[in-house]
Amino acid sequence: MQRLCEAAGFLSPRTYIASGNVVFQSAKTEAQVKAALEAELAVYASKPVGVVVRAAAEMAAVLAENPFPQMPGNRTVAYFLDRKPSADALQTVANRTGEQLRLGLREIYVYYADGIGDSKLKIPAAKNGTARNMNTIAKLAEMAGSLESRLEHFQIKR
Repeated sequence: MQRLCEAAGFLSPRTYIASGNVVFQSAKTEAQVKAALEAELAVYASKPVGVVVRAAAEMAAVLAENPFPQMPGNRTVAYFLDRKPSADALQTVANRTGEQLRLGLREIYVYYADGIGDSKLKIPAAKNGTARNMNTIAKLAEMAGSLESRLEHFQIKR
Protein backbone atom coordinates (compact mmCIF):
# COMPACT_ATOMS: atom_id res chain seq x y z
CA MET A 1 0.00 0.00 0.00
CA GLN A 2 2.87 2.36 0.75
CA ARG A 3 4.39 1.80 -2.71
CA LEU A 4 1.02 2.35 -4.33
CA CYS A 5 0.63 5.68 -2.51
CA GLU A 6 4.13 6.72 -3.47
CA ALA A 7 3.36 5.83 -7.10
CA ALA A 8 0.29 8.09 -6.89
CA GLY A 9 2.55 10.94 -5.77
CA PHE A 10 1.74 11.02 -2.06
CA LEU A 11 4.40 11.73 0.55
CA SER A 12 5.27 9.85 3.75
CA PRO A 13 2.64 7.10 3.46
CA ARG A 14 2.11 5.04 6.61
CA THR A 15 -0.30 2.15 6.99
CA TYR A 16 -2.16 1.01 10.07
CA ILE A 17 -3.33 -2.59 10.47
CA ALA A 18 -4.19 -4.63 7.42
CA SER A 19 -7.59 -3.15 6.68
CA GLY A 20 -6.95 -0.50 4.05
CA ASN A 21 -5.89 2.33 6.36
CA VAL A 22 -3.15 4.65 5.15
CA VAL A 23 -2.16 8.20 6.03
CA PHE A 24 0.05 10.42 3.89
CA GLN A 25 0.72 13.99 2.90
CA SER A 26 -0.83 15.48 -0.22
CA ALA A 27 -1.63 18.92 -1.59
CA LYS A 28 -4.24 17.42 -3.94
CA THR A 29 -7.96 17.95 -3.51
CA GLU A 30 -10.13 15.20 -2.07
CA ALA A 31 -11.48 14.40 -5.55
CA GLN A 32 -7.95 14.21 -6.99
CA VAL A 33 -6.76 11.94 -4.17
CA LYS A 34 -9.78 9.67 -4.61
CA ALA A 35 -9.33 9.44 -8.39
CA ALA A 36 -5.58 8.78 -8.14
CA LEU A 37 -5.95 6.03 -5.55
CA GLU A 38 -8.88 4.37 -7.29
CA ALA A 39 -6.87 4.30 -10.55
CA GLU A 40 -3.80 2.79 -8.85
CA LEU A 41 -5.88 0.27 -6.91
CA ALA A 42 -7.83 -0.81 -10.01
CA VAL A 43 -4.57 -1.71 -11.72
CA TYR A 44 -3.22 -3.44 -8.62
CA ALA A 45 -6.40 -5.41 -7.83
CA SER A 46 -7.57 -5.95 -11.43
CA LYS A 47 -11.01 -4.66 -10.44
CA PRO A 48 -12.59 -1.42 -9.24
CA VAL A 49 -11.76 -0.43 -5.67
CA GLY A 50 -13.71 2.29 -3.87
CA VAL A 51 -11.87 4.88 -1.80
CA VAL A 52 -13.21 7.11 0.97
CA VAL A 53 -11.08 10.15 1.80
CA ARG A 54 -10.84 12.21 4.97
CA ALA A 55 -8.44 15.03 5.84
CA ALA A 56 -6.69 14.84 9.20
CA ALA A 57 -8.97 17.48 10.73
CA GLU A 58 -12.06 15.64 9.48
CA MET A 59 -10.87 12.39 11.04
CA ALA A 60 -10.31 14.14 14.36
CA ALA A 61 -13.82 15.62 14.08
CA VAL A 62 -15.34 12.16 13.49
CA LEU A 63 -13.74 11.01 16.73
CA ALA A 64 -14.83 14.13 18.62
CA GLU A 65 -18.41 13.93 17.32
CA ASN A 66 -18.87 10.28 18.34
CA PRO A 67 -22.39 10.27 19.82
CA PHE A 68 -21.55 7.23 21.98
CA PRO A 69 -18.35 8.36 23.76
CA GLN A 70 -19.05 6.35 26.92
CA MET A 71 -19.45 3.07 25.01
CA PRO A 72 -16.53 0.72 24.29
CA GLY A 73 -14.51 1.86 21.27
CA ASN A 74 -14.41 -1.63 19.81
CA ARG A 75 -18.23 -1.75 19.72
CA THR A 76 -18.76 1.73 18.30
CA VAL A 77 -18.10 2.32 14.62
CA ALA A 78 -18.36 5.08 12.06
CA TYR A 79 -19.39 4.12 8.55
CA PHE A 80 -17.53 6.56 6.30
CA LEU A 81 -19.49 7.76 3.27
CA ASP A 82 -18.62 9.93 0.28
CA ARG A 83 -21.46 12.32 1.01
CA LYS A 84 -23.84 13.34 3.75
CA PRO A 85 -26.43 10.64 4.45
CA SER A 86 -30.02 11.67 3.76
CA ALA A 87 -32.10 12.74 6.76
CA ASP A 88 -34.19 9.57 6.40
CA ALA A 89 -31.21 7.20 5.97
CA LEU A 90 -31.90 5.40 9.22
CA GLN A 91 -35.53 4.66 8.29
CA THR A 92 -34.41 1.91 5.91
CA VAL A 93 -32.30 0.07 8.51
CA ALA A 94 -33.24 -3.61 8.85
CA ASN A 95 -32.62 -6.35 11.42
CA ARG A 96 -32.01 -3.86 14.22
CA THR A 97 -31.81 -5.39 17.67
CA GLY A 98 -29.77 -3.62 20.37
CA GLU A 99 -27.83 -1.33 18.03
CA GLN A 100 -28.03 2.45 18.39
CA LEU A 101 -27.52 4.61 15.29
CA ARG A 102 -26.91 8.31 14.68
CA LEU A 103 -26.15 10.35 11.58
CA GLY A 104 -22.94 12.32 11.28
CA LEU A 105 -21.71 14.81 8.71
CA ARG A 106 -20.57 12.15 6.19
CA GLU A 107 -20.79 9.20 8.55
CA ILE A 108 -23.27 6.90 10.18
CA TYR A 109 -22.34 6.05 13.76
CA VAL A 110 -23.41 2.70 15.22
CA TYR A 111 -23.03 1.32 18.71
CA TYR A 112 -23.29 -2.48 18.65
CA ALA A 113 -24.37 -3.39 22.19
CA ASP A 114 -23.81 -7.11 21.57
CA GLY A 115 -20.78 -6.65 19.32
CA ILE A 116 -20.57 -6.34 15.55
CA GLY A 117 -19.67 -9.97 14.88
CA ASP A 118 -23.11 -11.46 15.44
CA SER A 119 -25.16 -8.45 14.36
CA LYS A 120 -27.52 -8.87 11.41
CA LEU A 121 -27.96 -5.10 11.07
CA LYS A 122 -28.39 -3.89 7.48
CA ILE A 123 -27.81 -0.21 6.68
CA PRO A 124 -28.60 0.39 2.99
CA ALA A 125 -27.27 3.97 3.16
CA ALA A 126 -23.85 2.60 4.20
CA LYS A 127 -23.63 0.05 1.38
CA ASN A 128 -20.82 1.88 -0.44
CA GLY A 129 -19.11 3.08 2.72
CA THR A 130 -16.46 1.55 4.92
CA ALA A 131 -16.53 1.18 8.70
CA ARG A 132 -13.86 1.63 11.34
CA ASN A 133 -14.26 1.28 15.08
CA MET A 134 -13.47 4.16 17.41
CA ASN A 135 -10.21 2.61 18.59
CA THR A 136 -8.96 2.52 15.00
CA ILE A 137 -10.32 6.00 14.29
CA ALA A 138 -8.47 7.37 17.33
CA LYS A 139 -5.19 5.86 16.13
CA LEU A 140 -5.68 7.06 12.55
CA ALA A 141 -6.58 10.57 13.73
CA GLU A 142 -3.39 10.62 15.78
CA MET A 143 -1.28 9.37 12.86
CA ALA A 144 -2.88 11.74 10.37
CA GLY A 145 -2.55 14.69 12.72
CA SER A 146 1.15 14.00 13.13
CA LEU A 147 1.58 14.10 9.34
CA GLU A 148 -0.86 16.94 8.67
CA SER A 149 -2.09 14.68 5.92
CA ARG A 150 -5.11 13.30 4.23
CA LEU A 151 -6.42 10.02 5.52
CA GLU A 152 -7.46 7.40 3.02
CA HIS A 153 -9.59 4.31 3.48
CA PHE A 154 -10.39 1.90 0.73
CA GLN A 155 -12.67 -1.02 0.27
CA ILE A 156 -13.11 -3.46 -2.56
CA LYS A 157 -16.50 -2.96 -4.16
CA ARG A 158 -18.32 -6.19 -4.84
